[in-house]
Amino acid sequence: MIAEKLVELVEIHANRLSADVAQDLVTNVRTRGFHKVPKADLEARVFRLFHHLGDWLSDRRSERVKAEFAEWGSRRFDQEIPLSEIIYAIVILKQHLRRYIRDNGLIEATFPRSDADYVLPLHMNSLQELNLQVGQFFDEALYHLAIGYELAGRRR
Repeated sequence: MIAEKLVELVEIHANRLSADVAQDLVTNVRTRGFHKVPKADLEARVFRLFHHLGDWLSDRRSERVKAEFAEWGSRRFDQEIPLSEIIYAIVILKQHLRRYIRDNGLIEATFPRSDADYVLPLHMNSLQELNLQVGQFFDEALYHLAIGYELAGRRR
């Protein structure tokens, strides 16, 4: 399936993606709070997400997702990063993921040029399903991240 191959390629190239996202987070004007977070910490977190993207997508409502992202929120609260910047960091993650797929021609390379009526809908459906899964995963992650952030605030 095309979506599985795309996820596999993202996982293989997680190092590069993680470095790019971390660089964006520490230089973006909308994520100033991340400028003080060690870049290695950011890269490690993002790497874990991209390197195991298939696992996250297949089990996006698991206790593991809940725990991981609640911990992200709690840790960012402790680092005094505003919630708006954390939300924008998730936006940046999604943008990098989609840009990576587009820029590297992964969609074009896996999308055959065919006049056959059955090929085009199958590939379009697969790509739409992947896009839907990515969106749903990040929505769920963002929710648990905010909960972790709020809980850390209450503990203080």
